[in-house]
Amino acid sequence: MSASGRIGEIRAGFQSAFWVANFTEIFERLAYYGTLSLLAIYLNEQLHFSAELTGTLIGWFGLVVYFLPVIGGALADRFGFRKALLFAFLVLSLGYFLLGSLSADWMQSVRSALGDKWLVLAVLVVPALGPATVKPCVAGTTAKASSENVRSLGYSIYYTMVNIGGTLGPLMAWLVRKKLGLGIEYVFRAAALSVFLMFWVTLFFYREPGAKNGEKPTSLTASLKNMFVVLGNLRFVIFLLISSGFYIVFWEMYIMAPLFLRRFVDPQADVDKLMSIEPFAVICLQIVVAYVTKKMKPVPAIALGFLISALAWCLLALRPSTTSFAAMLVVLALGEVTQSARYYEYCSRLAPEGQQGLYMGYAFPPIGIGFLIAGWLGGRLLHEFGDVLNKPAQMWWPIVGIGVATAALMLLYDKIVKPGGAGVSN
Repeated sequence: MSASGRIGEIRAGFQSAFWVANFTEIFERLAYYGTLSLLAIYLNEQLHFSAELTGTLIGWFGLVVYFLPVIGGALADRFGFRKALLFAFLVLSLGYFLLGSLSADWMQSVRSALGDKWLVLAVLVVPALGPATVKPCVAGTTAKASSENVRSLGYSIYYTMVNIGGTLGPLMAWLVRKKLGLGIEYVFRAAALSVFLMFWVTLFFYREPGAKNGEKPTSLTASLKNMFVVLGNLRFVIFLLISSGFYIVFWEMYIMAPLFLRRFVDPQADVDKLMSIEPFAVICLQIVVAYVTKKMKPVPAIALGFLISALAWCLLALRPSTTSFAAMLVVLALGEVTQSARYYEYCSRLAPEGQQGLYMGYAFPPIGIGFLIAGWLGGRLLHEFGDVLNKPAQMWWPIVGIGVATAALMLLYDKIVKPGGAGVSN
């Protein structure tokens, strides 16, 4: 097909809802990663929470973000993507505003009544509910608002929009906090403004994509029943549990690495600006890595990505500096790109015929489980190696070990647990 023919095919293949939804995804991810890049510093340095409590609270936040898309997707199917997105952006606006107001004078009475720990946990849950709804809505819109011949391109665009937002978010945080001198609180308020604007974009420009092939919405009851169907597939569950080890390694980038840098490397480190390196590297490496690994089987490619991400932390363990941290983020991005596409591909292959959509919804919980464990574990490692043993850089060796063990378990899974089933090829 000629280039002009392909361009015409793309123009005709995407409904307007696809472009609107993916545009809003940039700003939703900008807000999410902008706040996440500074959340640990905010809780530890401004609200004076311990490293252990900081990690635990952020871990619960991540669990909600990545464990609820299955239910959020069912609700979006039931009430429509447009209503779900409008609801999500309003919730996100409120949640980020409340996060930025935790130290405000008008919140002091609430803090005294509930206690800082429970108030912060309750407030963190509010913005966590937003991505749990936005994710299935944008992914679902990509599926429904694109024709079959351009759908794979649609998902590539969606993944790119996520990483553009992930790159711009930390830069936004740095500009607001450092260049404008407004403080971390205003980073959360800028995030609130960002998603509030997306509420209006959705209200005026998003049109509900139509159902295809007579498909019917999945009820919440059916979604809960489907959970038992998926959990009954032992091979799939084992694969997901092993994969959660990768996310323990990955999420330390946002949870404990910022505190490690500020407390033991450089108290003035611009952690937020540095955080933009990883998603930008993902964008740059995506095509090259896909080409290099295209002949690899899915599970070995996934294991290789896990191993690369684990070894990335050696850079920070051997030579703790902001330069090492920046280099570590590039290597971590290389590991993420190597495994991510093959991970979702393999999840779909493990699904019985006709249940691919159901199984893909359960690709997210391991991300949340890894987030929760990373928060709990990271805080304790920082305290033990940094505060007690006075050897902070050594805290990264257990993280390296978890990643290496996860890669080894994935290879062992590939050898012992033969998935079988139609369409499955290791």
